[in-house]
Amino acid sequence: MSVEINIPPVLQAIINGARRINTNGATIGECVEDMVQQYPVLKPKLYDKHRKLRKGTSIFLNGVDMYPNPLSKLVKDGDKIHIANIILGG
Repeated sequence: MSVEINIPPVLQAIINGARRINTNGATIGECVEDMVQQYPVLKPKLYDKHRKLRKGTSIFLNGVDMYPNPLSKLVKDGDKIHIANIILGG
C-alpha cells in the first residue's frame, strides 16, 4: 500500500529538499517508520527519547488532524499524510 508523506519545509533541508516521500504501512506510525528508515536523520527531529512524537509535531491525514493518537490511525492506499511543525514558545 502506498501512502505519501508531505514533509514540512523545515525538514526538507535535511533530506536533500525532498517534499514528498512515498511510504508503505497499515498505520500512520508504520508509514512514518518507513520514512525514517529511508531518511534516518529525521528520527531525532520527529521522536523524543521515549519514542513519542515531539511536542509541536502534528500529523494530518487527508487534511484532518489526527490528534491525540496519530501514529495508531489506519491508512489506505493513496492516502496523504502531512507533518506539521508548530512553533512553541512561552
